[in-house]
Amino acid sequence: MDLLPPPAGDDAPAHDDAAAHIARRADAYAAAPLLNCLLREVAEQLPDRDGRRVYRLPGGGRLLRVRGERRPADPEVYTLGAWHRLGHPELVKLVAEELRRHTGLSNHDLPVEMTDSRDAVAALLAARARATPPDDPYRRSEQSLLTGHPHHPAPKARGGGPVAAWLPYAPEAYAGFPPALLGVREDTVVDEGDTTALDALGEAPPGYRLLPAHPWQLDLLGPRLADAFADGRLVRLGTTASEAWPTAAVRTLYAPERDLFLKFSLDVRITNDIRRLWRHDLLKLRRTDRAAHEAFTAFDGPAAWLSDRGYRTADFAYEELAVLVRDGLRAHLRPGTTPLLAAGLVEGFAGSPLDDTTAPDAWWEAYLGAVVPPALAAFAEHGVVLEAHLQNTLVAVDADGMPAQALFRDAEGVKLLPDVPRAAGWERLVYCLVVNHLTEIAGALAERHPGFDPWPAARRVLARHDLPETAELLTSPTLPGKTNLLLRWTGADGADARYLPLPNPLAAR
Repeated sequence: MDLLPPPAGDDAPAHDDAAAHIARRADAYAAAPLLNCLLREVAEQLPDRDGRRVYRLPGGGRLLRVRGERRPADPEVYTLGAWHRLGHPELVKLVAEELRRHTGLSNHDLPVEMTDSRDAVAALLAARARATPPDDPYRRSEQSLLTGHPHHPAPKARGGGPVAAWLPYAPEAYAGFPPALLGVREDTVVDEGDTTALDALGEAPPGYRLLPAHPWQLDLLGPRLADAFADGRLVRLGTTASEAWPTAAVRTLYAPERDLFLKFSLDVRITNDIRRLWRHDLLKLRRTDRAAHEAFTAFDGPAAWLSDRGYRTADFAYEELAVLVRDGLRAHLRPGTTPLLAAGLVEGFAGSPLDDTTAPDAWWEAYLGAVVPPALAAFAEHGVVLEAHLQNTLVAVDADGMPAQALFRDAEGVKLLPDVPRAAGWERLVYCLVVNHLTEIAGALAERHPGFDPWPAARRVLARHDLPETAELLTSPTLPGKTNLLLRWTGADGADARYLPLPNPLAAR
């Protein structure tokens, strides 16, 4: 399902060629999250006019108007006494000008990323036109994200490389491929945790250990591994016998025949970060994963934690060749349920249960009951701050499409108290769980059911938890909204988080 409104006047007339239609759709997909960032972080909202949302841009006092709410479209700027439509290049130029005035800083890289993100969407749309969507609803949900992060200026950028380099491995193009297999000389292997699942992926020669690798990862590393192959520290062993497919995270693959997730390093910026398995994160991974596992083991309910069991790498390419082993799904899923990526529910895909909901109140209460209690219990009782955003949460639905269970993942994003102050941990949890996650699911549901108010039920579920922070959350006039556009423009560290206050729909009205 394409949840973006079509561009104004876009009736896809018969004489219009496919390339032009794809170009217009790519512009719309790329503009929506960029506009969300600009309107949230910089612009000042004015009273609506003619059914459009109108904003003042403080840098030069210009007026901007858009159509739509969750996914704004058709931007127009008011100049010379009239409204003028902005194409994607003009929108990028406008955003850059406003940010230079707003921050006093220049940034030559981010506008290039914005354009790269739009061009990546065009390539993905063209690839989809030639591809067959997967039959598996879980895979469809993971590989549905053409918009991606709804509040990021360049969510689909792929590092600026040529399309041919990354498209074969793109989840949004329904990619699937066998991981490459390397042999790593035993005296150079670094192994921590339970990595035995890797040894079942193939056969290593005597004196070597098996190490899977992402093919794109090997292409990116190129000459940096030449010496290791030349002196025998590394040998190529072909590929796995069966296919794996990339999840929404791009660098994480799911091998369905093995029921195993494998997370790799990629020296590519995707959203805010270079997606490498950094040494400092790997060294604390087991402690973090153990704390999350214990929190879910103690929780009285069906929620599950997909454990990052361990990792393997080579000491001469510690971060570059690292592969992380994550639990599969089957041992955790309730019988008769189907897992779906929460971000896929927001984006829309064929077979999404949101499209068939006839009782939104019951569906939403079931969703809240699956997702909220384990996240709050992990924080309150175990000091575990889950990164419970849309891409780290799976929701298993029953045969009727009703949410029955939540599964959380990614120990790399988990924070522990008191490693981070309690107030900072709570702010992060509220942003990930409420702002990034529940607000988006609620909006997607309300879009399908006009007049539906999701927030009374959310208040009831949150109020059941006896936390001082929860009581404050239900009365605070604002929520923390992450400023991804300003973070990227000012060159902040990708793991940094700065927030601005957003209106709190949970506050009693």
